[in-house]
Amino acid sequence: MPALPAQEVGVFFEKLMYRTGLRSAHLQLLSMGSVGLCIVFWMRAASFDQDERGNAERRALFVGLWAPTLWNMSQSMAELEQGLLTQPDGRPRRGSGHAA
Repeated sequence: MPALPAQEVGVFFEKLMYRTGLRSAHLQLLSMGSVGLCIVFWMRAASFDQDERGNAERRALFVGLWAPTLWNMSQSMAELEQGLLTQPDGRPRRGSGHAA
């Protein structure tokens, strides 16, 4: 069986997330939350002794890397949502909940 192109896999994943109820706003909130969690982990690392501090700081950096990934996923999801809510001519779809 031939492998799917990366873009088709990405679109499949976006639609799967959308069908499960995940929206772009949720991913944006998770992104901002990961920044806050990173700061908390980094401040908490100061309370550890020197031997354990490196591991705690690496954990904070790891969590901090989630933010751009989640934000990019939210942008892709927002594009999908926009495409699902509008017709090809740019008008809102009937029953989409958006005013004309």
